[in-house]
Amino acid sequence: MLLDAALSLITGPLAYGFMQRGLLATILVGIICSVIGAFVVLKGLAFIGDALAHASFAGVAVAFIAGFNIFLGAAVAAVLTSFGIGYLSRRAGVSFDTAIGILFSGMFALGIVLISTAPNYTVDLFAFVFGNILGVGLEEVIVILGLGFVALGLIALFYKELVFYAFDPEMAAAAGLPTTFLHYLLLGLIGITTVVAMKVVGLVLVVAMLVTPAATATLLSNRFHIIMLLGAAFGTASALAGVYLSYYAGVASGATVVLVTTAFFIIALLLSPRTGLLRRSAPTHQP
Repeated sequence: MLLDAALSLITGPLAYGFMQRGLLATILVGIICSVIGAFVVLKGLAFIGDALAHASFAGVAVAFIAGFNIFLGAAVAAVLTSFGIGYLSRRAGVSFDTAIGILFSGMFALGIVLISTAPNYTVDLFAFVFGNILGVGLEEVIVILGLGFVALGLIALFYKELVFYAFDPEMAAAAGLPTTFLHYLLLGLIGITTVVAMKVVGLVLVVAMLVTPAATATLLSNRFHIIMLLGAAFGTASALAGVYLSYYAGVASGATVVLVTTAFFIIALLLSPRTGLLRRSAPTHQP
């Protein structure tokens, strides 16, 4: 009887197409963001995820006014902004944080100005700003899957080079690696991933999906490929738990997923063998 009830809780929501699409999209986002997020955490680029999410609003505005796919507009704006940040920080003598601040505020302002000229835009873009997992359509799942395939495929193709560059850019340059290409590739991947996450958790919470699962994994391992795998596992678990909790509690899905990822981080922070309570309670071996 208890088993039947438990199975009903799991399978019941899956009878609805919107739950199937929303759950699939969220799992994809959890995996993609966690893998790219490992590089974001390693390089200390947490702010760039939030910046690109806001900057992509200009692309959303253009796409909305022109009547073409909002995802495409957001992706183009995010990637162009990431390249612009990379160019300013490397070529114009502007610090990385300053370049982010300049382009983030400028592109977001442009988006607001453009969208303010379009009538009846509030309802259409509300989900983009705050996320709407249960409103994800089949076309959007396909777009997320396609962008995710591109991002993860590029990571697999240039994995060794990207890891080398992320850990030690100067040594990578001395070894003859194309560091300029790797620099822009990494920024472009972050831009694509930001757009992938925005439909699910929204512009406001996108940085949490990029940073929190990977940061949780760093508390449990210092091996980069393990961090990526653990991050993907945390991202997937957060997606599953968050969507189901939001369904039964009747609360916002994207925010619930983010809260679950935060809860995983807190648990890892407390119980990590290296930094948490387990480490403190472990016996000290004297030489």
